Amino acid sequence: MEIINDVIGKNGLIFAFLLVGVIMLLSAWISKTFTQKRIPAVAIAVIIGLALAFFGDKKGISDVTIFAGMALLGGSMLRDFAVVATAMGADISKIKQAGLAGTISLFVGVFVSFFVGVVIAISLGYSDAESIATIGAGACTYIVGPVTGSALGASSEVIAISVATGIVKTIFLTIATPIIAKRIKLDNPHSAMVFGGLLGTTSGVVAGLAATDEKLVPYGALTATFFTGLGCLLCPSIFYLSLRLFGF
Repeated sequence: MEIINDVIGKNGLIFAFLLVGVIMLLSAWISKTFTQKRIPAVAIAVIIGLALAFFGDKKGISDVTIFAGMALLGGSMLRDFAVVATAMGADISKIKQAGLAGTISLFVGVFVSFFVGVVIAISLGYSDAESIATIGAGACTYIVGPVTGSALGASSEVIAISVATGIVKTIFLTIATPIIAKRIKLDNPHSAMVFGGLLGTTSGVVAGLAATDEKLVPYGALTATFFTGLGCLLCPSIFYLSLRLFGF
């Protein structure tokens, strides 16, 4: 055991990649076997990750020595790289076609998602601006929630709720997208970009569009990625200050 701990300790990041790979394989099997892929593997993987986080302390599972590499793998640098990478493969000429509609969809989508999250937070009994803003940000995406919570100094409990809110949104979006695609004419790059801008959660948009038409995935992922960036910019600043102005 000492030899194993020593080897893993010196190769923490590699072991972290291996662990995440195993979790993704398990999540994909669960998604395929028990949900017929209605719930995306990435959402199941996030739930498993949250469960594992309870075994640690302030930094989650990375507080356990053998899993220390998870701190780097789950850090902001690789997280931001993964978010940006989802937009690869999009055609610039198609992106330009989104124009004003794509831009407006981003701002409307972030505002509406945040507002819904605020209503959820107040209904749960939270009254301080930090907690309300964090849960509101979680309704944008489960990435924006922790980023906002960390910036505002929200409690770990509130950050966990914000992540859970984002996961519920992801699962719902994944299941609902192929069902409503024809009704909302979600069948071209332009509509996919507006769709991604309005709803934002990258994993949910990608999974939903993949079940609808795989060719639309890069376009929805692109604006969904911008949605995440815009949410990280607005939620801990303008939206938070707005809550303070309203007396929270």
